[in-house]
Amino acid sequence: MSLLPNQIELLAPAKNADIGIEAVNHGADAVYIGGPGFGARASAGNSVADIARLVQHAHRFNSRIFVTLNTILRDDELEGARQMAWDVYNAGADALIVQDMGILELDMPPIQLHASTQTDIRTPEKARFLQDVGFSQIVLARELTIEQIAAIRAATDVNKCAIEFFIHGALCVAYSGQCFISHAHTGRSANRGDCSQACRLPYNVMDDQGRFVAHQKHVLSMKDNDQSANLEALINAGVRSFKIEGRYKEMAYVKNITAHYRKLLDEIIDRRESGTDAHLPPLHRTSSGRTSFYFDPDPNRNFNRGTTDYFVNGRQEDIGAFDTPKHAGIELGFVTQVQNDHLDIETTQELNNGDAITWFDLQGELRGCKVNIAKLVQAGKKGMVSKWRVYPNEDISTLIDLRRGALISRNRDMSWDRLLAKKSSERKMGVWVYLSDTETGFELKIADEEGHEGVASVDVKHQLAKNPDQQIEQLQDKLGRLGDTDYQAYELSIQLSQVWFVPASVVNDLRRQAIEQLEHNRRVHYERPAKAVPVNPPAIYPEDSLSYLANVFNQKAHDFYAKHGVKVIEAAYESHEELGEASLMITKHCVRFSLSLCPKQAKGVKGVQGTVKAEPLVLINGNEKLTLRFDCKPCEMHVVGKMKKSVLKQQAQEMAMSEVPMQFFKTKPNTNSPVSSSSN
Repeated sequence: MSLLPNQIELLAPAKNADIGIEAVNHGADAVYIGGPGFGARASAGNSVADIARLVQHAHRFNSRIFVTLNTILRDDELEGARQMAWDVYNAGADALIVQDMGILELDMPPIQLHASTQTDIRTPEKARFLQDVGFSQIVLARELTIEQIAAIRAATDVNKCAIEFFIHGALCVAYSGQCFISHAHTGRSANRGDCSQACRLPYNVMDDQGRFVAHQKHVLSMKDNDQSANLEALINAGVRSFKIEGRYKEMAYVKNITAHYRKLLDEIIDRRESGTDAHLPPLHRTSSGRTSFYFDPDPNRNFNRGTTDYFVNGRQEDIGAFDTPKHAGIELGFVTQVQNDHLDIETTQELNNGDAITWFDLQGELRGCKVNIAKLVQAGKKGMVSKWRVYPNEDISTLIDLRRGALISRNRDMSWDRLLAKKSSERKMGVWVYLSDTETGFELKIADEEGHEGVASVDVKHQLAKNPDQQIEQLQDKLGRLGDTDYQAYELSIQLSQVWFVPASVVNDLRRQAIEQLEHNRRVHYERPAKAVPVNPPAIYPEDSLSYLANVFNQKAHDFYAKHGVKVIEAAYESHEELGEASLMITKHCVRFSLSLCPKQAKGVKGVQGTVKAEPLVLINGNEKLTLRFDCKPCEMHVVGKMKKSVLKQQAQEMAMSEVPMQFFKTKPNTNSPVSSSSN
């Protein structure tokens, strides 16, 4: 069973278990985290014991834990991946996020499978296929529009497969799973969790005649994703799981961004549940309880490269972070004076020792320094400009183009960091508390939102209270003391035949025992989502041939596609069979469009129409050279290049040193000859 059609899931990232626990505390309905290996963030792995610890905390609130197993695998890694799947299943994990289709051919535990965004889901046909082979949740490509998402929803079964979509965080410029630049240039494969992020580098852009189109611009670097304004439109299009990017991000980021989207989604859910929008179906959370925050969430406070909603509302002109891939921060004020050891800044905000400030130099490069000491020189009235004197931790003479009139921003605010370093949220589940008398004493029943109960009773002699009003008041006070638990009382009901005297120690014991039983009943009744059953006969893949873009890297993956009707199956790029020029990246981002050189932009413009053509461009960074080719019909760009000889040599050395021989496809398959794999 996937998410129910009326359920909304907020899915947060976790680099480690402690961050995952705080994601749950800040309102996450689900958390995705790396296991001991085979995750698409190579340095964000976690032990099985830590996953079990996170699971135990999350399941208290009915929040789910997804473990990433989303790299492509060599043949000799399949057994390790299978064993890891069983280990995290036995630790209580709810789902695996998968890229490699070879996983589906292994002896896997009965754990739900989710199709990673690395599987490149852009069409209704691909989405329906993944649903039919056993995926209960699919992560769509970030490049899709509202209309395209709705079309995928219409082609799939809302009761079998939930749609998941990224709503915040860093954007890969390539279609996920369709970028090989890192492997071609460094041997580090993005499909195996080790991307070198060539897209964040500065490039000179040259035309086919060798003329500069752009100089040292980060033309492949995207702004960060922010769908805050589009949540209800995405819900109406069929998205049910709202995913925050960031398995490399620190605790403060996860707290802040999870809280931000929890508040936005709660506003929509509450409005739908209350019937305010009577024409729209009601929505519900997938986990239990409500979260209160001790801070005001603000996405601008965290690292970002500027924000964009990308292609959700169609192609936008301003989606790139071309000037810098770094975080410039929030605008602070202007420099009024620069002296030998300090600078003065006019701002309406408060500065702190340890803050970090930034500015752009005269060439447009982002510069910055840390604030050693910040002193208030001249205080303005509330909300008005004040003057601050800043003593940097570096010699002023080394700070390039720090000048009078420069706009200063702040990308680290120590007061904000200190705020989020403390306890910053509280998550509570509502309960109803009933105290009644029995023939031999008293009974306390505590019932939660899902109908689970904890009941405790005690035999004690009934004695009338000397002061009935005071006794009722004391009972309400003691019964409502749930502060150290995960619960808060929605209602206290004292159903006594007479106002008996109940000692405080008796009330406290009843409350403790009832809560313990409620906790026990919640644990034993927690149900992990069921694994989907593939359709039979096996679904036919939408295409009968696959190029290296399908990322088939092991025999089991080959067998999977062959079983589903594919006749021609090429090996993954990492198998080193595409030695000539190849598309190393396919992207919806178009450099020509972003630089106002698109033929479609020139259409109808007098004196320009017909003179602008989609001719190739060249990207140059040092010794690296890439060719941009433009496919205007689907409005896509291909970044073309070759694999370096050093990468081929590196692979040969690694294979020679490996105790377990690496296995790759040896020859390209064709319709008359099946693919073979062997140790090289």
